[in-house]
Amino acid sequence: MSTPLIILIVVIILLILMYNSLVAKKNQVENIFASIDTQLKKRYDLIPNLVASVSKYMEHERSILEDITKLRAEANKPNISDNEKIKLDAQITSALGSIMIAVENYPELKANENVIHLQHTLSEVEEQIAAARRAYNQAVTDYNNALEQIPTNFMANAMGYTRKEVFEIPKEQRENVNVKELFAS
Repeated sequence: MSTPLIILIVVIILLILMYNSLVAKKNQVENIFASIDTQLKKRYDLIPNLVASVSKYMEHERSILEDITKLRAEANKPNISDNEKIKLDAQITSALGSIMIAVENYPELKANENVIHLQHTLSEVEEQIAAARRAYNQAVTDYNNALEQIPTNFMANAMGYTRKEVFEIPKEQRENVNVKELFAS
C-alpha cells in the first residue's frame, strides 16, 4: 500500500470517529433531556392535586396558586423549545417553593394527610429532577466541549451543531437565606 493511500484511510477513519462521537454526544443530551421531561411531567401532574388541596386554606396566597397553574399550562404546551422548558422549570420550582413555605403558616394544612402525602411525593420528584439535571448538565458540558475543541469543532460546524444551555439556578435562589426572617414567625 502506498503512503498517500494509508494517510487517506487514516483521515477517513478519524473523520468517521469524530462524526460518531459528536452524534453520540448529541443523542445523549437529547436522551437525558427526555428523562428530565418525564420527571417534569410527574411534577406537572402533581400540581393540580396540590393546588386543589391547599386552595381552600390559602386565600391570601391565591396569586401564587394562579401563577403556578398558569406556568403549568405554559409548560404543557406542545412544541415548546428546550430552552423555554428550562426557563419555565426555574419559575415553577420557585413557585412550588413559595407554596411549601406558605403551607407552614397553616396548621390545618401541615396536619392534612393529603397535603403531607403530596409534599412527600413532590419532594421525591424534585430529587429525581435534580439528579436528572446533574446528568443533563454533564452531558451538555461534554457536548459543548466537543463543539469547541479541535478537531471536532470543524466537524460540528459542518454538521450545524450549536451549543446547548445547561440548567442553572435562578438568581433569586442564589441569594443567601435570611435565617432571622425564617424564625420570626
